[in-house]
Amino acid sequence: MKQSEFKKRRKQLMQRIGKGNIALIASASPRIRNRDVHYPFRQDSDFYYLTGFNEPDALAVFIPGREQGEYILFCREYDETKALWEGAHAGLEGATRHYHADDSFPIDDLDEILPGMLENKSKVYYPLGRNFDLDHSLLEWINHIRSQSRTGVVAPGELVSLEHILHEMRLFKSRDELNLMRRAAEVSANAHVKVMQKCKPGMYEYQIEAELLHCFVQEGLRSVAYPSIVAGGKNACVLHYTENSDKLKSGDLLLIDAGAECDHYAADITRTFPVSGRFTEPQKQLYQLVLDAQAAAIEQIRPGLPWHLAHEAAVEVLTEGLVSLGLLKGKVKKLIKEEKYKQFFMHRIGHWLGMDVHDVGDYKVDGEWRLLEPGMVLTVEPGLYIPADCQTVDKKWRGIGIRIEDDILVTEDGFECLTAAVPKTIADIEALMQAA
Repeated sequence: MKQSEFKKRRKQLMQRIGKGNIALIASASPRIRNRDVHYPFRQDSDFYYLTGFNEPDALAVFIPGREQGEYILFCREYDETKALWEGAHAGLEGATRHYHADDSFPIDDLDEILPGMLENKSKVYYPLGRNFDLDHSLLEWINHIRSQSRTGVVAPGELVSLEHILHEMRLFKSRDELNLMRRAAEVSANAHVKVMQKCKPGMYEYQIEAELLHCFVQEGLRSVAYPSIVAGGKNACVLHYTENSDKLKSGDLLLIDAGAECDHYAADITRTFPVSGRFTEPQKQLYQLVLDAQAAAIEQIRPGLPWHLAHEAAVEVLTEGLVSLGLLKGKVKKLIKEEKYKQFFMHRIGHWLGMDVHDVGDYKVDGEWRLLEPGMVLTVEPGLYIPADCQTVDKKWRGIGIRIEDDILVTEDGFECLTAAVPKTIADIEALMQAA
C-alpha cells in the first residue's frame, strides 16, 4: 500500500474529527505463545489503516490544525542491539521519513508529552476498552489536567468513540484496497482449486490444510486470514471446526473454509466437494439447493437494496427446498416465520469483509437495515448442516454439511464476484476432480 493512501485516510479522519479535538489509537501488542516465545505479530487493523506502521509499542495521535504537525507517532527508539537480534525497525527518524509522521517521540516519554497535547481540547476520540493500560493512563492524564484548572488550562470534556468514524471509513474500499483484496482472492482461489485436484480418500484433513498453506506461501502470502476449516463428513456440521485431524473417507463430502491475507486484507472462500470426486444423489440434491440459495442471495447484492434482502432470499429458497426434499414439513411461509429452517441453517447469509475477515461496519443505521453502496465488500455463504444424530430426517441426509461462500464487491451497477475462479457447480467440480 502506498503511503499516499494512508495520508489520504488521515486527512479524511481529521476532517471528521475537526479542529479543537484530538484522536488517539494504539498499535497491537506482542502476545506470548509460551514462555519467551511470541505469536507472530499482526498489527491492529484500525492502527494500520491510518498509519501503515507495522510495529508494536506505538501510539498514533491526530490533532487537526496543530501548527507543529497534525500527525504524531510515538514509537520505539532505534536500538542497534534489537536490530541485530530481531531485524530493522523504524525508530524516530524512520517514523517521519518512511511513515510520514509530522513529528515523532519515544513511546517511553508518553507520560511527559501526551498530557500537554490533551490540554484545551474539547473531545478525545479514542477506542475505549481495547487497551486497559492506555485507558487508565488517559483518564489519569485528563484528571491531572483538571487539577490544573486554576491556571487556565481546560481538560477535554468528552470521550468519543473513534470506531464510529473510523469503521464507517473502512467499510468503503478504495481502488488500492480492492487490488489487495483481489490478490488475496486470487491466491486463495488457486489454493482451493489445487486441493480439489489433490484430494482423495485416505488423506487426512491436516494434509489438505498443509496444501492450502503451501499454496498461500508459495504465492507470497504468508498469513492466513483466519484458521482454516477442513471438515470431512460429519465434521462439516460443526460450523467453526478447526481440529482438521480426521481421515477423509470415500463417499463423504469435504467442506473447506479458507482464505489468505494480503497486506492485512482478507479473502474468505468456502467450497464443499466429494472426497472421491463424485457426489452421491442425496449430496447432489442438498448441494444444488445451497447453490440455488446462494444465487438467489447474490441477485440481491446491488446498490440501493437493503443488506437483509440477500439473507431473506436465501432462507426462502432453502426452506422451499427442505420442504420439497422432506426434511421440513408444513407451509413455507409459516416455517420461515417460526424460523424452523434454523435447525439446518443457523447463521446469517454473510458479513462485511476487509482488513478483518469479519470486518467492521454497521449493518443497521438508525434501526434500519443499511442500503448497499458501491465499494462495500461482503461474503455470501448459505449452508445446510444435517447432524449425524438428527432423528427427524431420513438416514440418507444425516451427517451432511454443505456451505458455499464467495466474496462479493458492490459495484456502481451491481456486483463483482472476487472469488469466481473456484468451481462451484456440480458438473464443474466433478470435471475438475476427475481430470486430476
